[in-house]
Amino acid sequence: MRNSPDDGSFDDNGSGNRLFNTSTASLPQDPFLSQQEPLVPTFLDTQGCLCQMQTDPSSADDSGSGTDTKPFLWQCVGNQTGAVTMEPSGKWYKTRDGAEGTEADLLRLPVNSAAHPLDAATPMTWDLQSKSFVKLSDGNSKDNRLGAWDAACTGENRTQFSTSFYGANEQLKNNQDPIAAAPCWRPGAVPVQIQNVSDWQTTGCLEGFMCVNNTANSLPQYCPPIQECQLARLASTVCQLNGSNVGMGPFEPVVCQAGRYCPPSDNGTVTRECPAGTYCQAGASTPTPCMRGSRCPPGSTYQLFLVPVGLLVALDVLLVVGTLLLRRRRHHRRRLKANARGHGVPSLGFLEKQRVSAGSSIAAVIARHRYKRVQDETDRVDEDCEMAPVMDATYVPGRQDTWNGFEAALDIPEQLAGSPIDVLNSPEAGLTPEIRAFVSSMSKATDATDFGLSFGFSELTFQPKGSQRPILQGVMGEIRRGTLTAVMGGSGAGKSTFVNVLMGKSEYTAGSVTINGAPGKLRQYKKVVGYVPQNDVVLPELTVRENLLHSARVRLPRTWKDADICAHVTAVVDCLELSHVSDSLVGSVSKPILSGGQRKRVSIGMELAAAPMAIFLDEPTSGLDATAATSIMRTLKALARLGISVIVVIHQPRMEIFDMLDDLILLANGQLIYAGREADVQPFFEQLGFHFPPHANYGDVVTDIITGNGRPYKKTGDISKDALIGHWSASRQGSHGDERTMESAVPTSQSHANMQRLLRRRGAPLWRQTQLCFARAMLQQYRALATFWYEMCLATLAGFLLGLAEHAKQGVLFTGSYRGAYSILSVSSDLRSAPELALLVAIAVGLVGAAPGVRVFSEELLLHRREAEAGHSRLAYFAAKSAAAAPRMACACLHFSTPLLLLSAAVVPWGVAFLANLLYFYCVYGLASVVSMVVRREDAPLFATMLSLIVGVLSGAAPPLRTVRGWHVEWLWRASPGVWLAELYFGQLVGPFAYLYDVEQAADAAGFALDHLWRNLGVLAAIGTLYRVLAFAGLFAGKRIRM
Repeated sequence: MRNSPDDGSFDDNGSGNRLFNTSTASLPQDPFLSQQEPLVPTFLDTQGCLCQMQTDPSSADDSGSGTDTKPFLWQCVGNQTGAVTMEPSGKWYKTRDGAEGTEADLLRLPVNSAAHPLDAATPMTWDLQSKSFVKLSDGNSKDNRLGAWDAACTGENRTQFSTSFYGANEQLKNNQDPIAAAPCWRPGAVPVQIQNVSDWQTTGCLEGFMCVNNTANSLPQYCPPIQECQLARLASTVCQLNGSNVGMGPFEPVVCQAGRYCPPSDNGTVTRECPAGTYCQAGASTPTPCMRGSRCPPGSTYQLFLVPVGLLVALDVLLVVGTLLLRRRRHHRRRLKANARGHGVPSLGFLEKQRVSAGSSIAAVIARHRYKRVQDETDRVDEDCEMAPVMDATYVPGRQDTWNGFEAALDIPEQLAGSPIDVLNSPEAGLTPEIRAFVSSMSKATDATDFGLSFGFSELTFQPKGSQRPILQGVMGEIRRGTLTAVMGGSGAGKSTFVNVLMGKSEYTAGSVTINGAPGKLRQYKKVVGYVPQNDVVLPELTVRENLLHSARVRLPRTWKDADICAHVTAVVDCLELSHVSDSLVGSVSKPILSGGQRKRVSIGMELAAAPMAIFLDEPTSGLDATAATSIMRTLKALARLGISVIVVIHQPRMEIFDMLDDLILLANGQLIYAGREADVQPFFEQLGFHFPPHANYGDVVTDIITGNGRPYKKTGDISKDALIGHWSASRQGSHGDERTMESAVPTSQSHANMQRLLRRRGAPLWRQTQLCFARAMLQQYRALATFWYEMCLATLAGFLLGLAEHAKQGVLFTGSYRGAYSILSVSSDLRSAPELALLVAIAVGLVGAAPGVRVFSEELLLHRREAEAGHSRLAYFAAKSAAAAPRMACACLHFSTPLLLLSAAVVPWGVAFLANLLYFYCVYGLASVVSMVVRREDAPLFATMLSLIVGVLSGAAPPLRTVRGWHVEWLWRASPGVWLAELYFGQLVGPFAYLYDVEQAADAAGFALDHLWRNLGVLAAIGTLYRVLAFAGLFAGKRIRM
């Protein structure tokens, strides 16, 4: 090359030029900075090779003076780190015009002359052996005679490179710092080469980077950043100038701009705008397709999920419109009924219609109609039941001067009370049509002429495990079929225990019990025994008829058709005098709709709907006024007249109620004081010296005596309970001598077989019970729409606020260390945003779903226990309630996930994120169900919310899971669904950038796995299911362990 080593050199110390007081010999090659002053036409080609015009070295100089004419050739040399010599190395090219001249002619040409362009199609190399040029073809352009730097030369002028070269040359000539050739923008900064030529030729520019100025002769370098860019890197962002990413030197690679992508095929030399329908985050090498229906204009850095928004809006509109239509339909039905009443026609039930169709005039029906039907509070779900045939019976409401409903049975002659069915249905019995309908359906349900049960018990003893004394001891007696029997005693007398033993709820530890004279397990009779608790345990969201229908459909014989079930329920409703409120919601105690007496009748009706042969009631008059209490007891007395055995636990009944009782069982300290007829109790105690004052309430007197407070009635002598117990024990043989005591001690084999067949037929199959419970649960949710919308609004608000908090990151929720040698270019790593997003999701879902999850079971555990004790399947109930919560759970998840993903713009696929969030909702609901089984209803929502927060915090975000692993308690975090949700989010947010970042290093630092999507989803589903298994177990044990 023609340079001037004597007077044209920029530096004469033999160590190369100096750049910013630094020797260039110690720096990576800078093609913009010439090692010696160029004297002949010079340019830089596309690969940073220095190309200079020379005379043909193969032509002999005959004169030796350099004045001979020779062809002009172009020499392109790649490696310029050492001093340029006169050796004919590198690639050589002929000129296109075949120019010739002397060396003097060559030196007269300007440095930037383009007078004789080279012919890049004919590369040559100098053969040292033959001292001649050898033509290079495409196949041997990388001849081993060429170094890696020279082999890269193209001979094509790159204007940008050449311009910088010329500028630096001029600055050096003017004794100025060669700013145009500065390798780093920071003054005095020294670049660090990050790729050698071999690595460059093998891998090229790292995928996701722009290496515009990098070639084999201008390899990628790192430069210390200026202060502003250093701050940007500490903030996990790339330095920008006028909105574009910039490096800290001309040869420093730059990560691809957000909204654009850098195709790997172009080796980082080309950047393209992200096309419509795709989005490109910073460092994108290929566009990421947007979900169909998402908004992704050209140059998008994230996608806007519009389809889920549309789906959410459509769902809400459908729910609102559907609700309005149902309410409009309900209003229309109310108006029709009001119009009918306005024209003098009452709203008639089917039984009334049957009467009218049988020939009675409407006027006659109206004259005898005592109750009006109130306007519907809600739609009925069994409209077809109103038109169901009722065993060919007709109903005319009773006259004002007679008993109504069941109380009409009190008019049955005493000698016919408890008679067989055919006798009761005879004209002599004088039963009203509605009672005849009830009796007929009871006969069909029990498949017997006498549908009562008798109980016999001898030396009955119950002692709980671990207790030092028995609660019941030596109780002996009977309960006759078709009687109203009261169990009385003071507190701790053993009344409830005695009743529980007879019902089979508790297993007696000694003695024997017979039913209809047959010994056997009492629990097997629970399908034909009803129990009415002291509190009116009914579902407030259902109507009177719906509560009774559910009980009937679950507990009546499985062979009955639905029309027969509806007919039986209608008969029960009419006999309980609830026809006028049959379509009214029951309401709760705090928000009552029915009166106390009506609620008690509904509670009794739920048992009568199951056609029981015996019915137990705990304090049926508790909480009622005197009139309502007397009315309830008259109804129970009437049921006993019809042949059903009625056993009540009662405390201090008024005189009228006490006189209604047929038999009494008086207990004290778990032992009998008296067991016999009510009419004989006064003579019995008078024999003991007790005096019953005239006009006194004998019920109060008896209560005082059996509780040891009988001194006002016996001035002298022992009045203690022990004395009373001892007297009864001594005299009880004579109390069993009445001919109307329990019938035969041993039943016939035929009657026993009939009872066993009846018990096997009772109750709907499991699948049917599940279906009925599911329909009831869905109806409950429909009736509580306000609560549903509150929950949806809360879920939407939580998703919106969480998405708004993450919106500033524009979907960039992970920044790691760049791969390989490019790690030195990394900005501050962000390994926390991805798990922290999962942490916030877990906390938000816990806040949104914990309280509603508790309400799935906690609000009706008492009702469930009542139903389970009556023979309902616990599995059917639990499965149905859990399944009914699924649509609500999915709606809440949709309302939460849509604004969250819309605003946060996370790169996780929407379907995967929704499924993950839904499974976490599934876990939270399951955890809340467990809490509802073991914590009191008042405390369960708060307890479940706090527990959900704890589970969310154990997600592995803070403290990091890697740190937890060092504590050797990772198993505790892995037991939480939060850590599996966080691992899923981490893998989805980090994994797609494996081409750009060292994601394995990031995963190791965080403690998460990257590619376990399906495992994480499966574990979330398994944990949610495990919670439900525990909750199901809590249905059995929850009463004992509930805090």
